Amino acid sequence: MHEAKAIKSFIRHHYRHFNAGALADAAEGYSQFLKKGGKMFLAMAGAMSTAELGLSLAEMIRRDKIHAISCTGANLEEDVYNLVAHDHYVRIPNYRDLTPEDEHELLSRHLNRVTDTCIPEEEAIRRIEHAILDEWVQADRNGERYFPHEFLYRILRSGRLEQYYQIDPKDSWLMAAAEKNLPIFVPGWEDSTTGNIYAAHCLQGDIRNVHTVRTGIEYMMVLAEWYQQESARQPIGFFQIGGGIAGDFPICVVPMLRQDLEREDIPLWAYFCQISDSTTSYGSYSGAVPNEKITWEKLAIDTPKYMIESDATIVAPLIFAYVLADDED
Repeated sequence: MHEAKAIKSFIRHHYRHFNAGALADAAEGYSQFLKKGGKMFLAMAGAMSTAELGLSLAEMIRRDKIHAISCTGANLEEDVYNLVAHDHYVRIPNYRDLTPEDEHELLSRHLNRVTDTCIPEEEAIRRIEHAILDEWVQADRNGERYFPHEFLYRILRSGRLEQYYQIDPKDSWLMAAAEKNLPIFVPGWEDSTTGNIYAAHCLQGDIRNVHTVRTGIEYMMVLAEWYQQESARQPIGFFQIGGGIAGDFPICVVPMLRQDLEREDIPLWAYFCQISDSTTSYGSYSGAVPNEKITWEKLAIDTPKYMIESDATIVAPLIFAYVLADDED
């Protein structure tokens, strides 16, 4: 039995109640949604790229199980960091025991910690900076403008970083997306390491036009065009990892079209699943239950809705394997 099929069989047999049951229901709902001709939109918050979600996400992209992505600027860049500097990452299993002095010692070694994993600044961040700065400056001088993900697509397609690859490129979800020319939307990109670097080079005068990197409002406009075209052909589902801007920005394209542009013919999202470990309280979007989205005209009363309150690094690969198993039936 193939790996994905074995995982699907295991989930069907063992995952029956509570969050395990919600996982099984959501995975089967995802599978049936695609079989009926739907397309899936992925919203990805958190540090999923540093968690190496690309090991399963890349294959989902290659096999047309995900058709567009909204992600944070961190997830966009950190997949490339992992691609070129994986061997230099430092894992710290006992991170809860670190003292402030321990943290400062990591800083002195140019190691930026994300939970139990440290990203090496010189081997990852600065290596990417040299490549992307060339792209920014060239576009700026030519009067051209591109979105954040398009600049990284250009770098990956050029092969400029190939000499630095430290993982199999097939395990990079951004590489898979670049090969498919997958639509990607990166709201709030300036809140990322690369966004900070871009601002610094604008301040230094290396980049004359701050709008050489296209903006979040433009991302929403392109997303609106994409949603109108695609939802006219088939239902569009929404699979959300975490919350925050990566999730709320793209899901709002529906009420924007329906309420602000008064396009009543625009369909609501046709499937919804969220993996969250946020408390359902305190007004948090990350912890908001799916039914709340009905009041914002994002989901319908009868939209299939699932909420799995667990760790996405555990849950997402299992659901992805379940869906990928359909190709082995």
